Amino acid sequence: MTKSQSQATADTNTNEEPVTVTFEDGIAWVTLNRPAKRNCINPAIVYRMCDILNDLESDDRCKVLVLTGAGDAFSAGMDLREYFRATDDKPAERLKLFRANGQWQWRQLRHYAKPTIAMVNGWCFGGAFTPVIACDLAIAADDATFGLSEINWGIIPAGVVNRAVSQLMRERDGMYYVMTGETFSGKRAAEIGLVNESVPLEDLRARTTQLAKVLMEKNPAVLRTAKVSYRIASEMTWEQGADYLMAKHAQSVIEDPENGRNVGMSQFLDDKTYRPGLGSYKRDVK
Repeated sequence: MTKSQSQATADTNTNEEPVTVTFEDGIAWVTLNRPAKRNCINPAIVYRMCDILNDLESDDRCKVLVLTGAGDAFSAGMDLREYFRATDDKPAERLKLFRANGQWQWRQLRHYAKPTIAMVNGWCFGGAFTPVIACDLAIAADDATFGLSEINWGIIPAGVVNRAVSQLMRERDGMYYVMTGETFSGKRAAEIGLVNESVPLEDLRARTTQLAKVLMEKNPAVLRTAKVSYRIASEMTWEQGADYLMAKHAQSVIEDPENGRNVGMSQFLDDKTYRPGLGSYKRDVK
């Protein structure tokens, strides 16, 4: 999807960019930007996110990508009017839109070349669960509000929402919220494994920044291979996983420009300057 196509689908209710990107010390802060609509995901957001993810993958200013929302919401899910009703009688346009939405929400995010963190600052409903789950890590505000409210609309959590939820939640928890439509807090989201942790809202950005800096200390080539191989191996048998992971390990050694394995081994065994359980090896990077 080109930038011109993205701009052609701009939100008709505002002149603001549907998604904003700011850079700060290696972090690309990607913000869904329809605060008046609680950042409901409409075609403008869909197509812009495809562009942004493509661009940031090769942008050296982005070491870690943080996905969040403007105002008091992460995202209230899919925009019922613009995403669904407006395409009811346009099957070709709907197919293109659905394909693009799946592209950014999970096909790109789940295997993104750079570390990704979802920072859930407020409301998170329905279709917004998918990108949260697709990000590598997620941190929520304690009082963020999550909900799979589709059952209350007479529909099911479709797209790949149910599949995404089943990836992280225990079955009893997932079934409970899918079937009741009840909301739950950021604290509860952490308890059931939907997010890594929750913190007070006033500490959310600082904690997310802290975590991003930890990730930036790691060897990026190895970190990329580690996260992608984890996702793929989780869907394999043990025998398949063993074979696949040994091959991925060999690949990461060959493709690592920092030669991290040998540098780390040397610092640990020869120089006695590195203890693996207490941090990263000393990277010789500028």
